[in-house]
Amino acid sequence: MSQQPEEEFEEDELELFERHRILVDKGQSLVRIDKFLSEKIAHVTRNKVQQAIDNETVLVNGKTVKANYKIKPLDDIQVFMDKPRRDTEVIPEDIPLDIIYEDKYLLLVNKPPGMVVHPAHGNWNGTLANALVYHFQHLPEMKGNEGRPGLVHRIDKDTSGLLVIAKSEDAMTPLASQFFHHSIDRTYVALVWGELPEDSGTITGHVGRSAKDRKVMDVFPDGSQGKHAVTHWKVLQRLRYVTLVQCNLETGRTHQIRAHMKFIGHPLFNDAMYGGDKIRKGTQFAKYKSFIDNCFSLMPRQALHAMSLGFVHPVTKERIYYEAPLPDDFKGVLQKWEDYVKYE
Repeated sequence: MSQQPEEEFEEDELELFERHRILVDKGQSLVRIDKFLSEKIAHVTRNKVQQAIDNETVLVNGKTVKANYKIKPLDDIQVFMDKPRRDTEVIPEDIPLDIIYEDKYLLLVNKPPGMVVHPAHGNWNGTLANALVYHFQHLPEMKGNEGRPGLVHRIDKDTSGLLVIAKSEDAMTPLASQFFHHSIDRTYVALVWGELPEDSGTITGHVGRSAKDRKVMDVFPDGSQGKHAVTHWKVLQRLRYVTLVQCNLETGRTHQIRAHMKFIGHPLFNDAMYGGDKIRKGTQFAKYKSFIDNCFSLMPRQALHAMSLGFVHPVTKERIYYEAPLPDDFKGVLQKWEDYVKYE
């Protein structure tokens, strides 16, 4: 049986949740939270509650808990429970694919920015999965991830770059295993605000969902919440008020690079979710503000690109490595910054 890789799939995961908030009565006796919630929330099994706890979408007084936690009087419990998934059939759509490499077992696709990887709440059409089932028949699916044909990992909607797709069962399980064991080499390129003090470094800090906004990931350096996450970075180009960096992942947490770079004070350029859509460094002159607005208009997304993938071919055992060039919007913004540095 294949294991799901630790990289999480959902881009807009909050939209798949039903929300419940329960304030425990003063006279409530001590009882395990999984038992308590399965009795309190209609049509919810204890297994489903336990799964939500494992996914860190059950909070007690703002903190995640284990399934054996015993609730106490006046505990404030918030639950984000999976909504029933709609029909998992993916409708084929004639959407062009930028295929970097292909054989009979797998392919590498260069995903454009703005494309959702697979159907989910609010994005049932126009996804990479819709394109895949049009161009390829009988793509395998991982158990528990029906409706995601060929997918063993994902990148965010507004992140561009490489994804590996399994075309056969022989490829899917070994590929998923490599992601699970973090043996896939992944290189990202990001434009971040500010000038990093060193030429390279490592960010280590658990990444988990924010208690204030479940769409956003926070960093918990003390390891009290979230999951272990490590990002290595190095400077590629210094452009006065922004820096082009290369990021290599040891782990694959949701929004890992975005959360880690914000944590060290260098959010991604134009990353609205993590504060990068405001001027973080630079002058107060109107000309500079206009320049930044022009950059934001040219690249209306976070400046993040999945540049390369390296892995062991699941069947031939050969080493596979490919790169995807920066998309036009990213190249355009870089050119603007290079010109700004040169002429200002």
